[in-house]
Amino acid sequence: MDATNTQKSVIIVALIAAVIGGIVYLNSQKAPRDTIGGKVEVKPAVGKEEKAKLYPVAKEITTPDGFINTSGAPITVGEFVGKKVVLVDFWTYSCINCQRTTPYLNAWYEKYKDKGLIIIGLHTPEFEFEKKYDNVLAAVKKFNIKYPVVLDNDFSTWNAYQNRFWPRKYLVDIDGYVVYDHIGEGGYEETERKIQELLAERAVALKNGEKIASEVSKPAGAEEGGALKPRSPEIYFGAARNLLLGNGVPERPGTQKLAGPTNVKTNVLYLAGTWDFSEEFAENKSAGAKITFRYQGKNVFFVASAPQGVNIKVLRDGVALIESAGADVIKGILTVKEDRLYEIVKDANYGEHTLELIIEDPGLRAYTFTFG
Repeated sequence: MDATNTQKSVIIVALIAAVIGGIVYLNSQKAPRDTIGGKVEVKPAVGKEEKAKLYPVAKEITTPDGFINTSGAPITVGEFVGKKVVLVDFWTYSCINCQRTTPYLNAWYEKYKDKGLIIIGLHTPEFEFEKKYDNVLAAVKKFNIKYPVVLDNDFSTWNAYQNRFWPRKYLVDIDGYVVYDHIGEGGYEETERKIQELLAERAVALKNGEKIASEVSKPAGAEEGGALKPRSPEIYFGAARNLLLGNGVPERPGTQKLAGPTNVKTNVLYLAGTWDFSEEFAENKSAGAKITFRYQGKNVFFVASAPQGVNIKVLRDGVALIESAGADVIKGILTVKEDRLYEIVKDANYGEHTLELIIEDPGLRAYTFTFG
């Protein structure tokens, strides 16, 4: 090794050492954390001064775009500090993961609303149609949500919390600190245990003698979600994220005329017919257009809309989908009109199958496939 190379090596080693040192220093400034799956829990502190060292102060709702279940009145996080425990839930109504979490949120609200818990649902939209107040209101009614919901159409509150996930729950204690958060589905028992702990802390602080039940909720029909076997990823149709488009040009807005596949690969999206790709969705411009996808999983969900309404023939493995049809497929036909998530397949068993959607008329706007 010559002198020049030796010098370079010394510089590189020094840079690596500096980076490692910086990481060690930064980690020494963080609150101690336990991470289990999607759950991030800061270790309990004693007293407000210790909390201030370990926990972030809860962020306030910013530039809200509408309120539901508040009799039209604004709602803030700050108004409950010193009074209640606050669960802030980021969600969006066409997200199947959020929908599977909702029964637990409803159960917790009913169980603890008179014990000092308030839930605020921050509805931050993934798609443009989810910004419509009436659409969100319809979803709130459909899912029987009774707690306050705030529309966060501009992502300002989402960004204030530096969030990147749907759903995500933050628990704010009586002193206004975020002492727990959980990403995604699952962890329901751990989350409820933390709610109970914070409500007990509140009872002591307020000296109200409130007794908090120790059993955990098991909502009827609720499911944990998640799969032990391989499950197809979320599939996007719009040009902004359609990287798994197999027989067209991904990430290219505009019209494409596509021929159906001769060989269908698993987890690859195939379209046939004339399709117009916008950033968020793909819209068929020809009658008889077709969607083909070979998936892994049990259940299949489809986020779609059709302003004029369309009927879609649904085939699975070449046969009309009758057995294992989801709630929105009637005698092998899916009718799409509203901007929402549609349940196509509801199976008792995990499997790998080829799904074909044959669209009778132009005007279907396809956003995503998701799988359970």
